[in-house]
Amino acid sequence: MVAPVIAGLDKFFYALTNWSQYLSPYVVRMVGDARGFMMFVGIVEIIAGIGVALKPKVFGFVVSAWLLGIIINLLTTGAYFDIALRDLGLAGGAFALGWLALYFDRGTLGGLMRHDTATTSG
Repeated sequence: MVAPVIAGLDKFFYALTNWSQYLSPYVVRMVGDARGFMMFVGIVEIIAGIGVALKPKVFGFVVSAWLLGIIINLLTTGAYFDIALRDLGLAGGAFALGWLALYFDRGTLGGLMRHDTATTSG
């Protein structure tokens, strides 16, 4: 929860890095204002960071999808493949968090996500 909130806040201040450098030229052409777009990204990341702490069974999947979007953006820059690979691992972790939250939430999907480990011998 902390990392996305800090990164989201920094999209307003650019203290950690120049976040606009990670935007694909295609995205910059679509949005026009890279800095303004990064502020929007910051708001989304703050909400996602708080959301995953409060509702992981929903926001685990939201964060995973968001990270896949970031990966596509990074791949279209022609650079930052290392960051894209790291984000792929994070997306997998967020996806797993969402599934684990569903699994351990009693009553989710009518109990379809629960696994009974008790066996009968006979």
